[in-house]
Amino acid sequence: MSRAFVKEDSEAAPLVPRRAPLPEGTRNYVTLRGLGMLRAELDALVAELGRRERAGGASPVEMVALRTRIVELEARVVSAEPIDPTRGARDIVRFGAHVSIRAADGTEKSYRIVGVDEANAAEGRVAFVSPLARALLGKRVGDAAVWKTPRGDEEIEVTAIDFDAD
Repeated sequence: MSRAFVKEDSEAAPLVPRRAPLPEGTRNYVTLRGLGMLRAELDALVAELGRRERAGGASPVEMVALRTRIVELEARVVSAEPIDPTRGARDIVRFGAHVSIRAADGTEKSYRIVGVDEANAAEGRVAFVSPLARALLGKRVGDAAVWKTPRGDEEIEVTAIDFDAD
């Protein structure tokens, strides 16, 4: 058997989860909540790195993975541009808005438009660069929007806009 396909060490490299990419030329807008989450995550990773360095039991692969995550997160924190959604017009969908929509079939849902790093579909948080957010940005209550989905174009109506803090 060729040695080219045999792993020399039995240590599996940990998966370093990539941060959600920002489209080229897109500014890294974050809510104040999102910036706090990024900073808390960075603090926790730095503390974990220090703990592992003191304990001395972490593998070199694990340490490299942890340092890689820290460097990537530091870059996101430095590039973050916090937006306070409570400041500005309250009758138009913009970054930070909590938007309620109604689909053509009558289904109603709510979403908050947030930064890329804080987006979580299960929690109803969509990135401002997502197709849904792009369809909603600039709309007012009663306006219709076309949401481009993998199933095709869906018409939705804005039923409410709120900027209260999370």
